[in-house]
Amino acid sequence: MTLNKYIRDIQDFPKQGIVFKDITPLLANPQAVKECMALLINNLQDKNIDKVVGAESRGFFFATLLAHKLNAGFVPVRKPNKLPYDKISVSYELEYGTDKLEMHTDAIKPGERVVVHDDVLATGGTAKALCELVEQAGGIIVQCNFLMELSFLNGRKKLEGYEVYAQLVY
Repeated sequence: MTLNKYIRDIQDFPKQGIVFKDITPLLANPQAVKECMALLINNLQDKNIDKVVGAESRGFFFATLLAHKLNAGFVPVRKPNKLPYDKISVSYELEYGTDKLEMHTDAIKPGERVVVHDDVLATGGTAKALCELVEQAGGIIVQCNFLMELSFLNGRKKLEGYEVYAQLVY
């Protein structure tokens, strides 16, 4: 199955000059989701994962499925003021400013083996912030895992020192 045919390009979204990679056609097709999951899971076999961290919001889709298949816990990382319990946070740079991500203080225990998952690796800012949160909590990052990578944005450079896997590379 060619998963690329389930990724829709949306021109000039969210702003002029950007080509947004829309994964909703993939999510709407059970066979495409099944194939995608098989490929993502195959890459994580025998890695003894304790937790899967998912980035709000599109990272949640596959991170929860990965956690289930790996018999691991799922940890949601969200934008500010969305989580109800005690939190740790990290700020990170965007091309047009800064943003912040938060995670519950008890979400990851020191020494737990963690997969960081998001839908897309673009400039690497969000992924690097996720890694910083995991390490702040004492977790060990086993892999940074993505449905797709926009390689022309060089996001892997921000993730040097981590194992990076992307199912689809553009």
